[in-house]
Amino acid sequence: MVRIRMQRVGRPHKPHFRIVAIHGTKARDAASLEVIGHYHPEEKTEKIVVDTERLKYWISKGAQPSDTLRTILVTKGIWGQIQTAS
Repeated sequence: MVRIRMQRVGRPHKPHFRIVAIHGTKARDAASLEVIGHYHPEEKTEKIVVDTERLKYWISKGAQPSDTLRTILVTKGIWGQIQTAS
């Protein structure tokens, strides 16, 4: 099963995350199928950039977002946009 989850990048104590589509059995830092967006929690506004069209595509193919990523998407209002567009 394909999962949509965050992949940690960045320096120690300065995390940045890629939002990726990856096989569910792969390790966190394994090669991903596609990079869908970025999340920067350390910035003042917690910047998140997501390609919503690709996110819709992967969800339509049966990909499941991780619990943490889904919480972030709901908080930022992106999850509601995707659910109403389906």
